[in-house]
Amino acid sequence: MMNRLLLVSAALLVLSVANAAMTDPATGIAFAPKLDDERVIAGVGVRKKGPIKIYSVGVYISEAVKESVATISKTAADDKKAALDALRDGAKEQGPTTFLLKMNFKVGAEKMASAIAESVVPRFNGADSDVSALKDLISNGVVDGSATKGTTFQFDCTEEGLSVNVNGKEQGIVPSAGLAKAFCDVYLDDKAVSPTLKSSCLENLCADE
Repeated sequence: MMNRLLLVSAALLVLSVANAAMTDPATGIAFAPKLDDERVIAGVGVRKKGPIKIYSVGVYISEAVKESVATISKTAADDKKAALDALRDGAKEQGPTTFLLKMNFKVGAEKMASAIAESVVPRFNGADSDVSALKDLISNGVVDGSATKGTTFQFDCTEEGLSVNVNGKEQGIVPSAGLAKAFCDVYLDDKAVSPTLKSSCLENLCADE
């Protein structure tokens, strides 16, 4: 009984810490503690190509997902896998889940759109036209053809599909739940493009014991 109380207390402490703003240590880019009443910050990380830090990414999840992960210890290897599985499954099934990308390095709009699409393709079994639509929403939202430092890309994953927002302006939605789930996998599966994001989520969401 005492152990259970300690675990619950630890989980509540983790939840309070997870409500704070977070900064990616690799770039110094900060992320707000929540997007709205439904989505709270879970972790932050960096997307790199060799030594170049392309962008920082923050993932925002529902309170329900956060609470389910908070009861799992981050100390044992098996628990870490269970926590990551719970986070990944929850992000895909208990949305909305949002990935907020903040550019740290200038990248052409087409190159940025293609890079994201190439990460989605091996994780997606749906129509090629959905991936093409995603690329268009990304590239068309970038002014002057380049995503400069400070440019933001927001990807909202819901049962309705994957919506894209560039620099605070809605670009549209690809009405495919499968595409939204594949996008979650880009950042949360075993071959995630930002390992530091997953590590940050474990550190901030899981209980210490």
